[in-house]
Amino acid sequence: MKRAVLVICDGLRADMVTPALTPNLCRIAAGGTVFTHHCSVFPSTTRTTSASIATGCLPGRHGLEGNCVALDEGRGLTVMSVGPPDFRDRLRKATGKTLRVPTLAERLENHGGCIVYSNVSAGAAYFQDPDGHGYVYHRQGSFGPGLQKLPAGEGLSVSHDAAGDTAMTERFVNEVLGDRKPRLAVLWQCEPDHTEHARPLGSPDHKAVIAAADLNAGRVADVVKRTAGGDDVLLIIASDHGHETVESIVRLETLLVGAGLKDAEDSTEVAVASNGFSANIYVSDTARGRIDAICRFLKGLNEVERVFAGDSLAEVGQRADGTLAIAVTPRRSDAKNAFGWPGMSVAFDNPLATETVVGCGQHGGLGPYEQNPFLIVRGGGFKAGRVDAPSSAVDIAPTILAHLGLPFTGMDGKPLATA
Repeated sequence: MKRAVLVICDGLRADMVTPALTPNLCRIAAGGTVFTHHCSVFPSTTRTTSASIATGCLPGRHGLEGNCVALDEGRGLTVMSVGPPDFRDRLRKATGKTLRVPTLAERLENHGGCIVYSNVSAGAAYFQDPDGHGYVYHRQGSFGPGLQKLPAGEGLSVSHDAAGDTAMTERFVNEVLGDRKPRLAVLWQCEPDHTEHARPLGSPDHKAVIAAADLNAGRVADVVKRTAGGDDVLLIIASDHGHETVESIVRLETLLVGAGLKDAEDSTEVAVASNGFSANIYVSDTARGRIDAICRFLKGLNEVERVFAGDSLAEVGQRADGTLAIAVTPRRSDAKNAFGWPGMSVAFDNPLATETVVGCGQHGGLGPYEQNPFLIVRGGGFKAGRVDAPSSAVDIAPTILAHLGLPFTGMDGKPLATA
């Protein structure tokens, strides 16, 4: 039987996959196909990219536009984080649906099933399978088919750190890979991303969690090889995005209010949803006439690099026919941080999170290091070698389905090429 296993080391940029930092990943890469020009989606955030990996579609197609989004729950546009466990239900109540397209879990419901173990935010975990077609295990609540909450003894109870990732991996290799063997098994580690937001890139603490994530990935690869039996198992080990360093922080709401383009910082006619190194600006019907003026104002700011609005939103995989009206990215450079890692950027303040810290890691924009996650594929006809052609997070789902012999119609991505 053909099966697939997907492992994500959250936030590990490709140039940090080195023999010194990640010996296990390099060992796995030596026997598999390495995709050297792999990219994330925009914004390069975990929750958005999780939905893109699960659906094979860009955010404009699947509908989860960022780590934070603006919804109208009857009180005007309100910015909210996708991360909390209740966001999935709030999105469904406000819009009548979760994602706009089917996930891998839905496509595999009657073809051997999908099991997800995830230690990132609940939102990122749940949008692997928001409608309960398979199993999702998460420390804030685990669910089976039909979104039936699993008993505490069956659920995932781990800490949100490297130790929790290791405990999760131990259970994953024993229960999922060793016993249950679904058609698709997903393991999503929170590290090194969790630590990158709080420590400088390249610092000792950062290197330690990279090593831990590397060990877990190596453990999965070894168990896949040992327990495959006669099965043809496609193993994909990747990251969802990279990180760059926060140089400074600017609050767009304050600037827009000062320019007379937003009524107040907490007003609902113009809503700014920060994604760290980008921001999405939502505009109500009553304020659509301000869009051009907002764009002109943003283009004149020293802290802003690019502004996308109208048809140009399609350039970054977003759609222009909803309340999302503008996407903006900040000024950045290839300057190095204190530990010698390049990539420095202005960040947009997010009052809903505390993970943007000057001198530490962040992501969410179009910087070359955050937009260059790593991707290694082994098994399923993928041989040792390199593929230098561009690939994307949206190519993972069609690659899995093609390996399993199932259709992948309706996706923005396409199956990855073999070396």
